Amino acid sequence: MDYDLDRMGTAQGLPGEAEGAGGSKVNLRHFWYVLLERRWLVITTYVIVLALTGLYLYWAPKVYRATTRLQIDPEAEAAVNLGGVTVQSIQANQDYLQTQYRNLLSRSLLNVVIRKERLTEDPRYQKHVDVARAVADDISVTPLRMTRLVDVGVEHTSPTKAAAIANTLATEFIDWMAGQRQERTSKMLYFLRNQASGLEGEVSQAETDLHNYRMRTKYVSLEKGDSIIAEALSQSQTRYVEAKARAQMAQTTVDELDRHIQEQKPLETFPLIASDSQVRSLQSQLATLENELAGLLKRYKDKYPAVIQARSRIDDTRQAIERAAKAVAEVIRADARLAKASEASAAATVAEWENRQMEWNRAKMEYDVLARKAETKKALYNAVLARMSEMDLTQKDRVNNIRQVDPAVAPARPVKPNVPVTLAAGVVGGLAVALGLALFVNFLDDTIKSQDDVETYLRLPFLGYVPNIKSNSLVERFQTSHLHAQSNAAESFRTIRAAITLGSRGDRFRLLAVTSSMPAEGKSTIAANLAIVIAQTGLRTLLVDADLRRPSVHHGFEAEGAAGLVAYLTGKVATLEEVAQRTEVPHLDVVCCGSTPSQPSELLSSRRMTEFIQEAGRQYDRVVIDCPPVSAVSDPLIVASQVDGVVLVAKFNKVRREMARKSVQRLLDAGVQPCGVVINDIDFEGRDAYYYSYYYYQNRYYKGYYQAGAGAETEPAEESTPVQKA
Repeated sequence: MDYDLDRMGTAQGLPGEAEGAGGSKVNLRHFWYVLLERRWLVITTYVIVLALTGLYLYWAPKVYRATTRLQIDPEAEAAVNLGGVTVQSIQANQDYLQTQYRNLLSRSLLNVVIRKERLTEDPRYQKHVDVARAVADDISVTPLRMTRLVDVGVEHTSPTKAAAIANTLATEFIDWMAGQRQERTSKMLYFLRNQASGLEGEVSQAETDLHNYRMRTKYVSLEKGDSIIAEALSQSQTRYVEAKARAQMAQTTVDELDRHIQEQKPLETFPLIASDSQVRSLQSQLATLENELAGLLKRYKDKYPAVIQARSRIDDTRQAIERAAKAVAEVIRADARLAKASEASAAATVAEWENRQMEWNRAKMEYDVLARKAETKKALYNAVLARMSEMDLTQKDRVNNIRQVDPAVAPARPVKPNVPVTLAAGVVGGLAVALGLALFVNFLDDTIKSQDDVETYLRLPFLGYVPNIKSNSLVERFQTSHLHAQSNAAESFRTIRAAITLGSRGDRFRLLAVTSSMPAEGKSTIAANLAIVIAQTGLRTLLVDADLRRPSVHHGFEAEGAAGLVAYLTGKVATLEEVAQRTEVPHLDVVCCGSTPSQPSELLSSRRMTEFIQEAGRQYDRVVIDCPPVSAVSDPLIVASQVDGVVLVAKFNKVRREMARKSVQRLLDAGVQPCGVVINDIDFEGRDAYYYSYYYYQNRYYKGYYQAGAGAETEPAEESTPVQKA
């Protein structure tokens, strides 16, 4: 069977849920509703916190604070300059003031104050094992920004005692610091005298070592000697570079000559040899002789004496050229060897001067170390002597760098408890605790209270709210829709009827079962009034009391002693007409339980029960069956499996979400799909009025809406007198 969840889920809603997407507005409104719902918890908690605050202010002892003001100046000695190293003293450091603030709370100083003021006998400190610690807890040290002033406050239940302790603390601190200063100066003088005695001998030894080294090395002017060696080294390096270049050029020429010879070229054609004057002269003679031979050969034959003689002279000249070329080549090779030797000699000279430079540097370095050592020792010795003079003057100076600017006086008003601050804290804290407790309790509250709970946790359509029916009479409760047709309760039942009608598709719900998760949730009242409002539409309606264990319909309709459903199921009566009883409500009949059976489950699961439901469906337009609670017994599952729909009733702020969820799961496991949930017993005029203050106006809106949608199945709209809500 299909259900229109969208339409059924919006039959009625929580205040603020109608706003839709107004998230922040909804959250703030929900927060306000939570506070209103838990208002007595909030008020009670707030009153308790305020009462405790008042009791604290009344019973708390009055504490007074006396304040004395001190001025703390840095001491005269700012720094010690020892051999160029400046050692900052504690007094010159910015931490000096912080150190003095800590000294004000030192245990040794506090013990003196405790002894002089006899604080061990003071009632405020008698119960403390560590009196010094307790006194320190009552003392506050507050520096004044951008000054050397500090306020020392002492708290005590007696204003005069607080002032006495503050003044004693200031006096003892000043005396204690003066004693510390004198002691420190004496120790420093003793230390400096020992240092001066040792440094005097070290200075003398350093100067002697420097003189002996100068005599041993015979270096009278180290600066001048250093420049001479540097200049000689530079010149030797220049000569070495030139010699190396010449040697490389000569070797290049030799290499070219060897390559010329290897290529079997005439030696005299080598450029450097050809440029030799002797070779050029012989070449010229050879050319002349060759010209003469050519002239003779034109006139004479080869055997002619003049020709033979000319050729002999040419051969001699060529041999002379070859000898001259070899001589020049040998000169080239000799020049290369000489250039190489010159390069080696220049390199040796450079190495010699470099060694001299290194020796000179080592000697000068050692000399500088000795000279620097002598200067340092002398400077340190002079600094110690100067410091001794300063410390001697400081020891003779009796002026203290700490003084009391303002003595403490007995305060007129207490500082604790601070009434305005404590009251403000009580007011704000009480409100915070009350609100937090209310929200925490609401967080722990897991009962079904709203449409959102139904749709979120049970995932079922929401059918509507039913207000609390303020009557002890079962007749009025069961028949309120008939006896008080203009009431909000009657309007709620008509709204639920419309929601069920509009929630179905195709055939209407002809057979309805009404159940709940647990007893006393008002399911029988819901079933009876739902049957009444259905009958008011003109449909023949039958109300069946199937709660065979705790029947109640016969009380609500004053049908005592009549045969009921049990008689039909046990076969004592044969037809439905014999157990159906007419009521004062037009078109409504009821079938009461009758006698209470010993085995209700067997009766409800019998074939006769099936026949009864089928027969009721044939004879009536609508059948509403009041079933037992789902979580208690299995009876409702038997009946629910044979009807068209099941309405689950949840009592407002009573049934827990988990129990309701398990009830729904039991129905689903049995193959039954609930058609929706009704939240019952909301006190619109009492404890829950703030939660659903707009309920009446919403009902009127939905009543008109369902009239238009339900057509003939809804009765004409009835005007109700508005119920004013706070």
